Amino acid sequence: MRIDFSLLDQLSAQARACERLRMNLDLRTSAEDNSQRMLNALEPGTILPIHRHRFSSETVVMVCGSLKEIFYNDNGKVTDVILMEAGGECPALQIPKGQWHTVEVLEPGTVIFEAKDGAYVPLSDEDVMRL
Repeated sequence: MRIDFSLLDQLSAQARACERLRMNLDLRTSAEDNSQRMLNALEPGTILPIHRHRFSSETVVMVCGSLKEIFYNDNGKVTDVILMEAGGECPALQIPKGQWHTVEVLEPGTVIFEAKDGAYVPLSDEDVMRL
């Protein structure tokens, strides 16, 4: 699969048209592939709850655009805010297993590559922080 700006623009257009203001493209090789690899197009205003992945670290690589990755402690206090920009000083992060986090998307057409260990499992209630 060729991942070019035409594909990224199409994915961003789908995100803009979606009520959630985000759209992902599964990059696994088959349904039996138990990894999680995807492109995720995110538009300003999308709301991702503060959450954690207890059983996997998460790799995030900026492809286009920019966002703030926001980290929290167990009490809901912000512990770090990292500006991620495609081609910028911090274009990629490795988020440790169990780290509470969310994002604030800063510009239209933002696309990230995400990878996690193991097959997709929806977040449980205990993995979403309610402030």
